[in-house]
Amino acid sequence: MDTFEKVEILGRSAQYDLCGEACGTDAARKKDDLGRWIYPAALPDGQRVAMLKVLLSNTCQKDCHYCANRASRDFRRVSFAPEELARAFDQMHRKGLVKGLFLSSGICGKAGRAMDQMIATVELVRQRYAFSGYVHLKILPGASFAHVERAVQLATRVSINLEAPNAERLARIAPRKDFAANLLQPMHWAKSLIEASGGRLVPAGQTTQFVVGAADESDREILMTTARLYRGMGLARAYFSAFQPVVDTPLEGHPPTPPLREHRLYQSDWLFRQYDFTFEDLIFDEAGNLPREADPKMMWAQVHRERFPIEVNRASREELLRVPGLGPRSVARILRLRRQGTFRTLTDLKKIGAVASRAAPFILLDGKRPPYQMSLW
Repeated sequence: MDTFEKVEILGRSAQYDLCGEACGTDAARKKDDLGRWIYPAALPDGQRVAMLKVLLSNTCQKDCHYCANRASRDFRRVSFAPEELARAFDQMHRKGLVKGLFLSSGICGKAGRAMDQMIATVELVRQRYAFSGYVHLKILPGASFAHVERAVQLATRVSINLEAPNAERLARIAPRKDFAANLLQPMHWAKSLIEASGGRLVPAGQTTQFVVGAADESDREILMTTARLYRGMGLARAYFSAFQPVVDTPLEGHPPTPPLREHRLYQSDWLFRQYDFTFEDLIFDEAGNLPREADPKMMWAQVHRERFPIEVNRASREELLRVPGLGPRSVARILRLRRQGTFRTLTDLKKIGAVASRAAPFILLDGKRPPYQMSLW
């Protein structure tokens, strides 16, 4: 089989593994003149880079109920040799088609064998082809300490997909995986190695991914685990992939997860990482899910009316970040510009990038309530 035909097949097989906001959807990827699939991915510094996102093999002994690559599913299986994939990536890079690599794989035989092959691929990319750019390397379930150690020496970012928020939920969708031993333990190893290096290794940190809705878990469960990973595991990012049923899998009749649910989880995650919110700040409904009618920050503000209105010209950064319509950038501008003058109108807020109409019900401007239109949310 032609090398680039393999890239086509194994690129498609990798589409469910997220590496950034733009990765993982047909709409995000672009087809180049040789028929390969390349994804624009957002890097930690905000830059976008053309990323070859590919599996080394779509052969897998795991039988995860939601997965298109599961062992019991009947479809075409393809694998790369490390030398073949490293050479193909180098050719793409030299042509200016890609500037980064995202590499994962199915598990054929023991996890150690698949990790050996993946690591050999990245070693060739780094050493033989002298590529010093962005590499996101997946650490497979059940990887040994030695594999994790070598992975963090080679990669810019590593990731271990938890898929579900706890052992009980994981057992429903991936019965052959041990939540603690196969997933959490390698994450702990990666954390320790990264910290011991003083941040020199894996500068973009480690991430994880949840398959949202496949195990009938609640948003509360997912976000409780996410918050714990940020606090205790030094996680750089969590990704949320709305479950979509795949034909010829045990969950092909399971309803798909609405995109809005995934969106609300990302909004909550953003509050953790950028707004100093804690898990305890989030508002859930009786079923443990985020309300769909408004974003998590607005829900918090509606429930905590006693905290408002706040005076924009005197409030602390922490207070301003709790106001709907104000983000980290607009708050930073408020703190800087109010030393030079006073914010008196909603137009003053609009000029610095705030969503003034959302902020209006929750603020005072020079001691006065600005005009606003009442709405349910």
